[in-house]
Amino acid sequence: MTDIRLAVLDMAGTTVADGGLVLRAFDEAATGVGVPADGPERDGARRYVLDTMGQSKIVVFRALFGDEDRAQAANAAFESAYERFAADGGIEPIPGAVDAITRLRESGVKVALTTGFSRSTQDRLLDVLGWADLADLALVPSDAGRGRPYPDMILTALLRTEIDDVRHVAVLGDTTSDVTAGLRAGASVVAGVVTGAHDAESLRAAGATHVLGSVAELPGLLLP
Repeated sequence: MTDIRLAVLDMAGTTVADGGLVLRAFDEAATGVGVPADGPERDGARRYVLDTMGQSKIVVFRALFGDEDRAQAANAAFESAYERFAADGGIEPIPGAVDAITRLRESGVKVALTTGFSRSTQDRLLDVLGWADLADLALVPSDAGRGRPYPDMILTALLRTEIDDVRHVAVLGDTTSDVTAGLRAGASVVAGVVTGAHDAESLRAAGATHVLGSVAELPGLLLP
């Protein structure tokens, strides 16, 4: 395996367990912008949110509602609800996540945490978890230009950590969007984990080079 010098890790579903807060926050946001509580419109919207897990949330809302004002209102309501749920104790580290990140960094591998959430929501998550200094950097779509499935956050992490070759990058996530972004970035390792939104079959079909039980297995894959 190529020497890995940067690991780009997703947050919710990969390093962070949130107990389904994304769907809870979406339901609150959808109600706030007038989506009926029951029926085909709500069911279809929830399916779309599940299918697009990992992508930038404002992009998801734009696709769902087709109206910028409504999408922005839904996104603001979603972020507010998610941050509130997280602060109320709805999140915790995936077992072994902190140890895995620590082992990687101690072995000389830089670690970037990425998310499809906004900067304020990511900061809230990091604060609640006590992870302000856990990784080398933390990125959101607005830091890079576009969110997943585009490779922008991965390539931004590479530039900011001064890694000189995409082949020295490993990507880990729980969604097909994470896998697609990693492949588009040219990473040598594009691994999926089954602790989040999408199952092993979906991750392999998307092109994952490896499928792991959890982030706890990542040091065993990357470190010599």
